[in-house]
Amino acid sequence: MTKVDLRPGESQEALLKRFRKEVSKSGVLSTVRRKRWHVGKSELRRIQKKKAMRRIRRRQAKNERG
Repeated sequence: MTKVDLRPGESQEALLKRFRKEVSKSGVLSTVRRKRWHVGKSELRRIQKKKAMRRIRRRQAKNERG
C-alpha cells in the first residue's frame, strides 16, 4: 500500500503528484492491469520484448544527445 504524508507548506497538487509517482514506482497499477485479464505466455514475452526495445532506444538516444 502506497502512503504519502503531506509536507509542511506543500500544496495539494504537489502531494497528488508525489502520490502518483510513488504508485507508478511501486508497480501497483501495472499489476492490477496485468491480472485483470489473462495474458498468455507468448503475449507476455511479446510485451516484454517491446519494452526492452523501447528501453534500448531511449538509452541510445540519451547517449547520442549527451
